[in-house]
Amino acid sequence: MTSNRAYRAADWKLDSPDWSGRMRITAKGQMAIVKLEDKVSGELFAQAPITDYPGVSVETVSDSSRYFVLRIQDDSGRSAFIGVGFEDRGDAFDFNVSLQDHFKWVKQENEISKNAHLVDSGPKLDLGFKEGQTITLNIGQGRKKDKPRPLSSGGFGLLPPPPGGKIVPPPLSGPSNHNIVPQTGDTATACLLELDSSNSNTVVQSNASSDLWGDFSAPASSDPPSSRPENAGNWMQF
Repeated sequence: MTSNRAYRAADWKLDSPDWSGRMRITAKGQMAIVKLEDKVSGELFAQAPITDYPGVSVETVSDSSRYFVLRIQDDSGRSAFIGVGFEDRGDAFDFNVSLQDHFKWVKQENEISKNAHLVDSGPKLDLGFKEGQTITLNIGQGRKKDKPRPLSSGGFGLLPPPPGGKIVPPPLSGPSNHNIVPQTGDTATACLLELDSSNSNTVVQSNASSDLWGDFSAPASSDPPSSRPENAGNWMQF
């Protein structure tokens, strides 16, 4: 470096280098070592131990991406700064990326060791059972029971009354609207259900030999005597 400016490869004798050979990068623990060797015999020319990157051990120049400044060091600890360059730009890129990857790995290893130390120094959680301690497990008790469904009464339900309508109660008195059809014999049968209103001859017959009504006493009726048939017998008026 000839001034306080940054390193410039144009200030070097690029047309007549002092030495040419091959470069190898090795790692020893967390330290990377750049070795300059003879390309034929492999004899070591110089080496530069690198403890961090970017740093003082390896610096870039301001006017090119193919040239760097290395701080070489011998076994006795003496050091010197030399400029190195690559003819191929791809080789310079590989040199840069190799050092970046190595020290990225070093940083990750340091973080893992630091976190492991914090975990070991913290209080440990004891999840073991103490003497005489027991636990109770309820297996199958958390399942929800199915609610019983309401039983269907079957058939068809009654239709609700129309909105605003009123249910008219049956008349308490007056002539009966049941058709009394006289039959042969001593008894008469009344029509209890009329399915078709257009058919006035629909009747339900009763067997004279069996008494379907049982022993019922005829209640007092408010109908006038003229509305009852003369031959009704024990039948009551509905």
